[in-house]
Amino acid sequence: MTPTATPVHGAVEIERTISEFAREPNGGLVVLPDGTTNTHRELIVTLAARHRVPTIYAFRDNVVDGGLISYGVDVVDQFLQAAGYVDRILKGAKPAELPVQLPTKFELTINLKTAKALGLDVPLQLQQRADELIE
Repeated sequence: MTPTATPVHGAVEIERTISEFAREPNGGLVVLPDGTTNTHRELIVTLAARHRVPTIYAFRDNVVDGGLISYGVDVVDQFLQAAGYVDRILKGAKPAELPVQLPTKFELTINLKTAKALGLDVPLQLQQRADELIE
C-alpha cells in the first residue's frame, strides 16, 4: 500500500483529485476532517460513489450521506466533555489548570448498501464490531 497525500482547497480540486485517483486500480480514499472536506462532504461522497472508490471518513455523517465507512471520535461525547470543562470553569477552576483530555469514545459506522454497490463484502466480524450499520 502506498499512501498519497493530496491536499485540496475547494470543489474543483476535489473533483480533479478524485477523478485522477480513481484511474488507479485497487485504490481507496481516506478523507481527513478539515474545513474543506467538511464543507464539501456531499460532493466527496457523490464523487467516490460515481468513481466506485471505497472511502473511509472520520465522521458518521459522511456514511449517513452514502459514504462507505467511518471511524472517529464520538462527537456528542466530545461536546459532553466540553460541557464538563465549562461547568468547572463556572465553578471557579482556572482554565490553565484543567487537564487536557483526549477522546475516549470512538465509533465505527458502516454503510452496507454502499458496500454492496461497490461490490465489497464486509466481513461479519467487522459488522459485529460496528456501532452502527446502515442498510
